[in-house]
Amino acid sequence: MKIGIFTKGAKVAAVAAAMVVSGTVAQAADTSLTGSGASFPFPLYSAWFKDFGQKTGIEVNYQAKGSGGGIEDFTNRVVDFAASDAAMNDEEMAKVDGGVVLLPMTAGEVVLAYNLDGVSELKLPRDVYPKIFLGEITKWNDEAIAAANEGVDLPDENITVVVRSDSSGTSFNFTNHLAAISKEFESTVGGGKTVPWPKASNFVAAPGNQGITATVKQTPGAIGYIEYGYAQQTNTPYALLENQAGNFVKAGPEAGSAALASAELDENNVAFIVDPKGEEAYPIATFTWMLFYKSGQDADTVAALKEMINYGLTTGQTMADKLGYIPLPENIIEINKKSMEEIGG
Repeated sequence: MKIGIFTKGAKVAAVAAAMVVSGTVAQAADTSLTGSGASFPFPLYSAWFKDFGQKTGIEVNYQAKGSGGGIEDFTNRVVDFAASDAAMNDEEMAKVDGGVVLLPMTAGEVVLAYNLDGVSELKLPRDVYPKIFLGEITKWNDEAIAAANEGVDLPDENITVVVRSDSSGTSFNFTNHLAAISKEFESTVGGGKTVPWPKASNFVAAPGNQGITATVKQTPGAIGYIEYGYAQQTNTPYALLENQAGNFVKAGPEAGSAALASAELDENNVAFIVDPKGEEAYPIATFTWMLFYKSGQDADTVAALKEMINYGLTTGQTMADKLGYIPLPENIIEINKKSMEEIGG
């Protein structure tokens, strides 16, 4: 699915493929920025870029093609910035001439969206949902699911597992979580932006968070992993997941903030939270990053990028909660403000 928001004329269009966002272009402004990458934060970034464009006249065009595609575009220097839910590693950064600045701009949760008629609440234990994504549990009324959902009329229905068809930071975070809590998943599928999913007839693939969301909603008996904000905005049910403390937790701002509480960024501003501790912590939470060049851009572009970043760290954070994202802790915001000075040398 491709969604474009063009604030010139306030036209909104939806077509298949990818997603593009543009901010309002003030008549006096001639600065524009291009970016690509993660679909995970797209609903939030689209709101940012639209409002940012209206306030500044700086046009931001962003294509949500997936984290892997964004990193590729960034490495090839065909964009001004990129976005990824999987922070670039040392090997990837070494391929970028002039150096890279990684800034965690927001955070979110990965939920398991499902399509079960009449089931308004579903609990999935931490020893169960990895087996669904291993293709070992294939019926919704399997005794392992039923045991955690007493009194729920689970159908004798096949489970259709919907996974990503593209290189994805959402996949990276979800599969690394599964690998952290299931030795079998770690040894057979593993964690990554692309992974060898089971070659089973009940597995189907779709591009982007938007593609999985649409496929789950259109497929009775389906389950798939998507960003929490997509579930909220499309009114798609999602499961309560058992966390490390043994509690079934529903995704939301408080549970997400609890998951991020112990996160510490390394020297590259990276932190991965594969299985957070805490009684109320939601088990699958992640930062998502914007990627910037340390050098090689003209002064006008660098100035526009820094203005965009500052907007995201201030006004932009006030939009996060209502769109299904986790506002950044103040210490992370301060780290970002210091780190962004490295952009443009």
